[in-house]
Amino acid sequence: MSSSLHFPRLYAIFDAQRLAPEPVPEVAESLLAAGVRMFQYRDKHGASRAVYDASQRLAAFARDAGAIFIVNDRADIALAAGADGVHLGQDDLPACKARKILSAGQIIGLSTHSLEQVEQANREPVDYVAFGPVFATRSKERPDPVVGLSGLRAARQLTSKPLVAIGGIDLRNAGPALEAGADAVAVIDALFSAPDIAARAGALLQVVENYREGEAE
Repeated sequence: MSSSLHFPRLYAIFDAQRLAPEPVPEVAESLLAAGVRMFQYRDKHGASRAVYDASQRLAAFARDAGAIFIVNDRADIALAAGADGVHLGQDDLPACKARKILSAGQIIGLSTHSLEQVEQANREPVDYVAFGPVFATRSKERPDPVVGLSGLRAARQLTSKPLVAIGGIDLRNAGPALEAGADAVAVIDALFSAPDIAARAGALLQVVENYREGEAE
């Protein structure tokens, strides 16, 4: 990632299946209005055209708001839709291959679930590393073993790349995850299960901004 690119503390992940029947563009607009400045679109079961169409609209919203927009899994769609980058899992296209597809300056994020995978990520052309699940999560059908805050601290010691804590992050534990060394927290369930998603985003942003203020003291 370019050193001039600001990495927001809160990273929202839009899961198309979790949002249904809420229109993804409307949710994106409300979260951007609330102050969210980094988000990912994930649609594991959508047809390529549908994912592209949604990604193109979301990329436009992000540009207008000065936010960072990431497409899950699909480097080809990230390129075609004008997204800021792609997020890859351990079973997706290797980062070195995705780098050949993307244009210069586009971001690659990589999910890791063990310290060995974090060490491997250091040798890959990735711009940030997501590590988890830090806490128990309901956002995946078959989640990896919980790594805990101790695992997150250990991961922080292994990489100088921006580190994103993911898995079970909510209002109670977002601060401790940042204190354990994460540069950002990725939020899915705690955000999109709320009756008022924009209000919940505002509350989460307050938590991470309070941490930033405490860090500066």
